[in-house]
Amino acid sequence: MTDLPFDPLYGFVFAGLFSPGPNVILLTTSGARFGFRPTLPHVLGVAAGVGVTSGLTALGLGGLLLAQPGLTLVLRLAAAAWILWMAWKLLHAARRQVISETDRPFTFLEAVLFQWVNPKVWAIAVAASAGFPSGLPPIHEALRIASAFAGINLFVCLFWSFAGGLLTFLLTTQRAWRVFNTSMAAALALSAAMIFL
Repeated sequence: MTDLPFDPLYGFVFAGLFSPGPNVILLTTSGARFGFRPTLPHVLGVAAGVGVTSGLTALGLGGLLLAQPGLTLVLRLAAAAWILWMAWKLLHAARRQVISETDRPFTFLEAVLFQWVNPKVWAIAVAASAGFPSGLPPIHEALRIASAFAGINLFVCLFWSFAGGLLTFLLTTQRAWRVFNTSMAAALALSAAMIFL
């Protein structure tokens, strides 16, 4: 265990998860399009999914993936396809005032499952497991990593979805919504391209 009063793992996880990536883009957009409260299942699903993914990574799943280039490529292709599909949907999404009955935010389960193909979460989890070990037994180390990721990410997700909800007050015209959706879709598509770098 570290002798420092503040475990550097927490700062690393916060910096990694707070910076723009697929979850930040999707949550900000969902907050703007659907509002803060309807986005809460998405928020909770991201926090839970990130916690599970990072915990399993700390148990050795991340190392297993790195040792299997073929499996890693399949996961990268699946992740890129899903992210590009979401970017396409976002590009053609309606503004908040004209959302159709079939348009809705992510459910809890959809947000949990998305973390399995979210390359940013995998990269941060592998780096955190390798760079900030505590010397605990494997299951305790996995719980330490999982709780750090889930707890910190819950507050990160709440911030970005709430910020998205506040953006509604600025996005008062059809043109403003089009610029916002196009910018967010482009950022999401760029995050798909980053998978292969």
